[in-house]
Amino acid sequence: MEHFIVFTDGASRGNPGPGGYGAVVVGLASKQVWEFGDREDSTTNNRMEMSAIVRALEEIEKISPDGDYEITIHTDSKYVMQGATAWIFGWQKNNWQTKNKTDVLNRDLWEGIAGLIDKKKIEWKHVPGHAGILGNERVDEIGTKLADKEPIDLYSGSLDDYPIADILNTDFDESKVKEKKTGKAYSYVSLVGGEVKTHSDWNSCKLRTEGKKAKFKKVFSEEEEKALIDEWSS
Repeated sequence: MEHFIVFTDGASRGNPGPGGYGAVVVGLASKQVWEFGDREDSTTNNRMEMSAIVRALEEIEKISPDGDYEITIHTDSKYVMQGATAWIFGWQKNNWQTKNKTDVLNRDLWEGIAGLIDKKKIEWKHVPGHAGILGNERVDEIGTKLADKEPIDLYSGSLDDYPIADILNTDFDESKVKEKKTGKAYSYVSLVGGEVKTHSDWNSCKLRTEGKKAKFKKVFSEEEEKALIDEWSS
């Protein structure tokens, strides 16, 4: 049986803003590697995270149409992982309504994921972003370069010839995960009416939230921004 190891990531320059995603799929039995990625002019971080999952699972179905495989997915998005392993089942039963009786955000992509994971042998693993995990670093590079319309070569071929020799190593640098929040703000994140947005400066965040029932927070890194978007989107 084939065992696919998958790394996925998504990025957006603003939330919404230009975005991209990356996916790396490794076939352990076939010893093959496939890289995938794409971009959108206006999207969100979570939509790109989910699009990476959808693309990887769609490509695996093309690679092994007989369905005789198992998959391990590594993602740094708690939103995607929690959604795919827990929330999605309740949403389906409630006709894609949350427990607060509001429409599920990104329903189109969640429905796609629901169909792709149905009756599949999938193990989900959450990994910290920007902590030295080579697979995670690579898909982040693919997503961010595509978001910025920078050229990038996507690999397809033998695992033995893959430039990232240690792609399957998921060890990480604990010190990077525990790095203190100091210095200049990376961005500001706001939540209004169930919708999360990011802002490059405090004034635009204040303009959106002032006088409204809202949440807002200053963050100091891309990883902290993504984690807060995941938390508030759930």
